[in-house]
Amino acid sequence: MNFPAELKYTKDHEWVKVDGDQAIIGITDFAQRELGDIVYVDINTVGDEVAADDVFGTVEAVKTVSDLFMPVTGTILETNPALNDNPELVNTDAYGEGWMVKVTLSNPADLDGLLDAEAYQALIGA
Repeated sequence: MNFPAELKYTKDHEWVKVDGDQAIIGITDFAQRELGDIVYVDINTVGDEVAADDVFGTVEAVKTVSDLFMPVTGTILETNPALNDNPELVNTDAYGEGWMVKVTLSNPADLDGLLDAEAYQALIGA
């Protein structure tokens, strides 16, 4: 499994890549493996401010639907348009082409409560 050191992680298996006052968010390689083949990503919160730990969408795999939890408080700027036609990008490139949303950070201090790659690996027993 892949655990990029430059990302922050949540206990709910989302990742965050920070770029100034914005962040890109997706689910981890571990999460996509656990879910299996992803067939649909449903995010209807563009323009909304979503608080840390609140649900911002769902991801549907062949056998289950899982909520997506916002790792940081922020306003959702956009969703990944490629996931509309190719949700399997989450399976094939979870940290790249499979990103889910871009947000403007409302409270950068939220990042302090996230896990680094080493702590996330310890959490999942990798």
